Amino acid sequence: MRVGIAHHLGWAVAVTADDDHRVVDRRRLELVGEGLPVAPVHHEGGAWQLHRDGPPLNHADLAALVAEVRASVVATTAEALGRLAADLPGPVRSISLRAWSRDLPTDIAVLRTPPYESRADSVMYLEVLADDAARRGWDLHTFDAARVEARARDLLGARADDVLVGPRARLGPPWAKDHRLALAATVLAAQPPSTVSPD
Repeated sequence: MRVGIAHHLGWAVAVTADDDHRVVDRRRLELVGEGLPVAPVHHEGGAWQLHRDGPPLNHADLAALVAEVRASVVATTAEALGRLAADLPGPVRSISLRAWSRDLPTDIAVLRTPPYESRADSVMYLEVLADDAARRGWDLHTFDAARVEARARDLLGARADDVLVGPRARLGPPWAKDHRLALAATVLAAQPPSTVSPD
């Protein structure tokens, strides 16, 4: 089984496929506990008044909030992936996540400035998902969200519509762009490395 993830702030769509690219599970994963900001750096530490009621938090308070949110994401993600693994008819071999920059600053004073503050929260979710998957022994694959569906279509050839669009008719809604993206990522993960060019 291969799991593809289309993540957002605080939640994700997960699609699991078998070796023939048939969907065996699709679900929404909650990634953070209730009552916590889903994007602490961007919403509580960023410059935009739109996301908060008062001035941005100072560095120390923002760092403490980020640590609290991350701890919740670690626990909530572990629970969600554990439940997913337990529900599947076979073991998970890999997880596919959107590619991310591995050199994001860690200093909160830098992290809350452009361009980092708009990326930091998304990267946190990806890091936690990757770490949890590694603890489970799942291989990690990353993908370019702008190109993954087109690349999967190239690999699938005449089967592309049946594999990527067909689940909507077979399974019913929801089957939207996130689901296609996550499934397409599992198609790439199933290929031998020599047949898939790096992103």
